[in-house]
Amino acid sequence: MHVVIQHRIKDPEQFFAGDPEQVASGGPPGVRGRQFVVSQDKSAAVCLWEADSVENLRDYMDGLTGDSAENTYFEVDGEMSMGLPEGAQASA
Repeated sequence: MHVVIQHRIKDPEQFFAGDPEQVASGGPPGVRGRQFVVSQDKSAAVCLWEADSVENLRDYMDGLTGDSAENTYFEVDGEMSMGLPEGAQASA
């Protein structure tokens, strides 16, 4: 499944301290980051993930972001969405 995270960034220095490539590939099995989009003023970001569950992704990302951001998660409706990575499947 695809999951989007909307980040409302409260502490940009802490939030952006990690390497985005490492964060995207360093999650638990079945979780992989695909896109990361950041606002010019660094107060918001949106990312697209492949995940075996929203809960596994939430556990991983909330642990990384801590108090630096307020994160909102939702499963993507693949039939209604455009521009999703083709052939991308989360591994369980």
